[in-house]
This record gives sequence, C-alpha cells and structure tokens, in this order.
Amino acid sequence: MLKLMTPGPTRVRENVRLARSMETTNPDLDLTFYDFYKDTCELISQVLNTKNPTYILSGEGILGLEAACASLTEPGDRVLVIDNGVFGHGFADFVRIYGGEPVLYTTDYQEEIDAAALQRYLEEDHAFKYATLVHCDTPSGRLNPIREICPLLKQYGILTVVDAVASMFGEVIQADAWNMDVICGGSQKALSAPIGLTFVTVSDDARRTMHDRKTPVASFYANLLNFETYYEDKWFPYTMPVSDIYGLHFALRNVIEDSGIYQRHKENADYVRKTLRDAGYQIYGNSGYSNTVTAIIVPEGMTAEEILTSVAEESGIMLAGSFDTFAGKLIRIGHMGEQSNALDVKLTVEALLKVLSKSK
Repeated sequence: MLKLMTPGPTRVRENVRLARSMETTNPDLDLTFYDFYKDTCELISQVLNTKNPTYILSGEGILGLEAACASLTEPGDRVLVIDNGVFGHGFADFVRIYGGEPVLYTTDYQEEIDAAALQRYLEEDHAFKYATLVHCDTPSGRLNPIREICPLLKQYGILTVVDAVASMFGEVIQADAWNMDVICGGSQKALSAPIGLTFVTVSDDARRTMHDRKTPVASFYANLLNFETYYEDKWFPYTMPVSDIYGLHFALRNVIEDSGIYQRHKENADYVRKTLRDAGYQIYGNSGYSNTVTAIIVPEGMTAEEILTSVAEESGIMLAGSFDTFAGKLIRIGHMGEQSNALDVKLTVEALLKVLSKSK
C-alpha cells in the first residue's frame, strides 16, 4: 500500500482505527452516547478556542459548508463570496442553491486576501447578510488571514462562514478572539481521522440569524437548527455513525495531547518549501503559505501525471495533483496531521526531487 502524503485523506493512527472497532451502541436510545457526543463536540470547541457549540454531522466536509449556507441563506439574500481560490469561488454555488445572491470579491489566486483592500471595498458596499471565506484553499495551498478578515467583516455587521477544513488542527484558530461565526471542519485532513464526518461551530449571532429567518431552511439534512437541542431533547435528527465518532474522539485526544503540533506543522512546511526552492523549483503563490499543504508548479518538460506515477512507483509514496483551474499544473504535498513528521516529510521531498530532476 502506498504511503499517503496527500492533502487529505491522511493517514490514521492505530488508536483511532482501534476505536472504530469498539462495540457500538444504539445512539438514538443509549443516553450515555449523548454525553459522549457532547463531550466530543466540546473537544472541538476547545481546540478552536471558542465557547460556541460545535455539532458533528454525518458526511464529508462539503456537507458542513453546505449546511452553513443552507441554514443562513434565504431567497434574495446578498452574500459576499471572498474568492481567491477554487473552494472560495465554490461557495457561490451553495448560496445560489438556497436562493441567495452571491457577490464575488475575486482577487489574485496567488495572493492571500489583503484585509486593507477588502476594507476599501466594504466602505463602498457592505450590505451583505454574511460572507464566506476559506482559511486554507487546499487546491493551491493559499492561507488567508482570518484573524484580520473576520473582525473586519464583523465591524460591518456581516456574519462569517469560514471553511477551515484543510487548516483546522494544523493552524492555530482563535475563534472567539477573531470574531468567527460559523467554522466548518472535516475529519480526514489534519485531524487524521477517517473520511465521513464534518463539524460546524456556530456563534450566538449566527444562531439568532438562523432563528430570525422568514422562510424555513430548504433542507432537513443540512439544517443546523435541527441539532440545537439534541442534548436537552435526547434526540438526533438522524442516527449518528457511532464508530466514526468513537474514532473522531480519539483523534481529537491525540491533537490535544500533542503540545508541539502547530510548531511541528510550521517547521515541516518551511522545510518542504525551502528545500524545493533551493533545488530550483517553484512553489505556487506569492503570499499566504499554509502549514498543511504545499503546491509545487509542474516544471516544463514533465506532466503532473508522470510525476505522481513515478513517485508512487519508485518510492511508494502517494502525492496529489490538483483540479479545476489548477488541473495538470500543480503537485501537492499534504504535510498535515499524522503526515507532518520530519522523517516522512524528508523522505517525500527526496522522492519528489529524484523524479523532478529528470526534467533538467
């Protein structure tokens, strides 16, 4: 089996795999599971440095993004879609699906969002119900300064929906201090749990806005309000995937017990970029580099497919290409979660350089 070094899904630690094999209960009827679910949700809020509640949903990370938009959007709502990457642009689709009017604020995909430039834009137009933005845009490795952007939007009374799927647990997030309203994460990235769960943290402001809707949420599965009183009512809107949540809980414990997790992610990311640059290869982007994923520009004379296949066959390592705007143009290393360790990162860079050297 190939060693995963992709930007999600990531490798899963043994204690997480074993947790998923534990004997399961009936989550709808076993009252102790409601406590376990609540405790697990509170661990996520703890890592995000927020007092706001978190809800775990059964579905891949995309479900969390759609649920946030579904729960907030009413027909005719103007929504600011901050777009400097594939996933940033993709939020517009969710807004349209639920009847909103997405207004794109599009900037150079090679740059992080400039908060000062955004402020100048907002001075001219800030009539938005909420704004969507991506912390780490996985296809390009762009990291946006949410600690500056979210408080800025809050000054104008604009709620924020933040896609932190690829950054959470690899980048520090101070949700309350940075005035973040809705934060979306996923199990299969830096948390290093199996695919299949998303989690959404909801502020008081966002919850009030959801309650003040004039029209019902146009979804059941993606309606965050359905989770609001799960603990008091001892009722889930659908049967929870018990084994997945057992695994998630242990993965969260792994993160919390790892005091050096953020520094290690930074050191490994710095090593990858410096080593590749020193060897004469180009890292995609001019600013805003993520500590969880690095995107390398495919050199002339080679194709992304050739590089990926060669690294896999010669070194037994699976890297990722990219997609959409970046299809065939970038190779990505996922130095996140269990994969963010010095040995595997070094072996991966060496394997990639061995293949890339053939283009010279």
